[in-house]
Amino acid sequence: MATFLYKLGRLAFRRRRYVALIWVALLALAGLGAASASTATSSSFSIPGAEAQRAFDLLEQRFPDAGADGATARVVFKAPDGQKMTDPANKAEVNRLADELKSGSDQIASVTDPYTAGAVSKNGSTAYVSVSYKVNSMELTDATRTALEDAGHTAQKSGMTVEIGGDALQVMPETGATEIIGVAIAAVVLVITFGSLIAAGLPLLTALIGVGIGVSTITALANVLDLGSTTSILAMMIGLAVGIDYALFIVSRYRAELAEGREREEAAGRAVGTAGSAVVFAGLTVVIALVGLAVVNIPMLTKMGFAAAGTVAIAVLIALTLVPAMMGFAGKRVLGRKARKAAGAPGQAEDKPNMGTRWARFVLRKPVWVLLAGVIGLGVVAVPAASLEMGLPDDGSQPTSTTQRRAYDLLSDGFGPGFNGPLMVVVDTVNSSDGKTAAKQVADEISGIPGVVAVSPAQFNKAGDTAMITVVPKDRPSSTETENVVHAIRDTGKDIKSGTGAEVLVTGSTAMNIDFSQKMNDALLPYLALVVGLAFLLLMLVFRSVLVPLKAALGFLLSVVAALGAVVAVFQWGWLGSLFGVEQTGPIMSMMPIFMVGVVFGLAMDYEVFLVTRMREAYVHGEKPGQAIVTGFRHGARVVTAAAVIMMAVFAGFIGSSEQMVKMIGFSLAIAVFFDAFVVRMAIVPAVLALLGKRAWWLPRRLDRLLPNVDVEGEGLRKQLGETSGGGAGGLGDDAEGERELTRV
Repeated sequence: MATFLYKLGRLAFRRRRYVALIWVALLALAGLGAASASTATSSSFSIPGAEAQRAFDLLEQRFPDAGADGATARVVFKAPDGQKMTDPANKAEVNRLADELKSGSDQIASVTDPYTAGAVSKNGSTAYVSVSYKVNSMELTDATRTALEDAGHTAQKSGMTVEIGGDALQVMPETGATEIIGVAIAAVVLVITFGSLIAAGLPLLTALIGVGIGVSTITALANVLDLGSTTSILAMMIGLAVGIDYALFIVSRYRAELAEGREREEAAGRAVGTAGSAVVFAGLTVVIALVGLAVVNIPMLTKMGFAAAGTVAIAVLIALTLVPAMMGFAGKRVLGRKARKAAGAPGQAEDKPNMGTRWARFVLRKPVWVLLAGVIGLGVVAVPAASLEMGLPDDGSQPTSTTQRRAYDLLSDGFGPGFNGPLMVVVDTVNSSDGKTAAKQVADEISGIPGVVAVSPAQFNKAGDTAMITVVPKDRPSSTETENVVHAIRDTGKDIKSGTGAEVLVTGSTAMNIDFSQKMNDALLPYLALVVGLAFLLLMLVFRSVLVPLKAALGFLLSVVAALGAVVAVFQWGWLGSLFGVEQTGPIMSMMPIFMVGVVFGLAMDYEVFLVTRMREAYVHGEKPGQAIVTGFRHGARVVTAAAVIMMAVFAGFIGSSEQMVKMIGFSLAIAVFFDAFVVRMAIVPAVLALLGKRAWWLPRRLDRLLPNVDVEGEGLRKQLGETSGGGAGGLGDDAEGERELTRV
């Protein structure tokens, strides 16, 4: 592989104008497709096999006019002190608002009258108007949303408190500012790392081109493939992260080759042949992690994973072709002034030990203490993960500054927390001899379940074969008590089906969230096994070792559990919550653990591959195990540190979002990258390798013969170029100190 990539790097460098033209043309083509495509809405959300999904599908089939998947809104009123919502003036204002809403948009399906629908609290202080729409929240027009907000503002003039809840006002979290912050920090880190604006600009430019092509392609195909806007957000986040990483490593290697006195084309070929091999395998681990989301069997997540994996593949191709082409345009300006003067004097730049060298030598002196400190430290942080509760946040987790959160609180005060998440019970009476009696029995049985405060009479469809029953639980939608109510209703339904033949199904947003969380929980271990297992085989192929991939996988699991512990402590327990803007503690978003595993696993293996490949390279070229660790850190620690800081900056920018889910994802990814890059890869990995010595690179002979030699460390390339394992002024990892070590050997 190294030989092929070496030739590819030289070809891209030599034909840089054609290569750059091809990528610019692809960017223009993707941009044109995105501009001409119709605006994407939300991807259709479904949970195949879940009871809530079956009930939802049945509702759409048997109650076609009910708009089961349509957006909803609740306009909540609270009377001024000393008044009631049943007072004539307040009642007239509510009726006026209902009439205004009905005529305000043709997307509205129905508007209820609170005085006939029982939507007035017992003490008369609070009432709400329910609004149903014909389309989902992402398909609502701006005019429809504006009409809803204007109606609420007008009603406030009467002196009542008016707030609006539901998903009708829900919009996708806006992106742009956070990415700009991340890119700005990345630019600063790259300038500090390289000491050259040109070298710092190359990874940013190529990463942005890759993200532009990926996101534009997703936008162009969004309606054809039913891709939601969240798909492009994920692709942008991951694409920006790996795009900067991959270009960063190749540019760094190119600079090292120039500093050794190589000609520019030769340096580009060697950089792509060695660092490019690591890029290919690091990219494969990320692709495996993202494509592996398909095991969850939720179409939305599968599409998101495949789309993001496509963006990663583009980032790899750009790193292998466009980056060497751009290095050709930049010339030796990728080196800082001091480095340009020192170029051509091999070994000079390496005489002075850098921070990576000093840290590696410290770890070699105290490997046991460093290992214990890292493992125990992460173990302590991981303790809260044992209390992990998963669910999906509701409006109660919104900031108190939003009207959705204030409407949520008004409903909780006036009617009880359960009114914010009513359950929809669907009774299929097709196989029942007496459907009405069966439906009444269902309602009576549910009324006796602990934690249920209200049950509506059964409403049948026109055919009379299906009934809907609304159930209001006592506690808030995301609580464990409400989850227990859902399970109790389902258990009751099994008994009723055996006695009457009527099938009882529970759906609604709360039940859907519960089933989604269960699906995520059930899929986590199989997903981990698949991703870690495939990556183990891939890393064994790269490092020609059994223990190194095993150590990489165990270290990753340790950092992920520690990150989950930190997330539980902040978002579920509320520790340091005010520091991160957490206003309401609650269960951890159900998709977050599996999402974090996929994203962080890919990035963690990036750091593992780039850092340990350099050690493996030095070891294969004749260095002792301890010296190989020092060489790997001398060349790789600074770049891996810069890559990790950039990733943390990109992810941490999302912590400032007003959306609890986005905030949680940003925090979890940032803290996971911190733990994995700085504790696992920079401390635990060298400590374990130091303790293992030559055994770290052991591979059974039979397995060695079975595995193909992909030559990531460039040994085959060295032979082709006519170099001995210890000669050639380094170029592929050797330096002055390394040559002295070889002499001692």
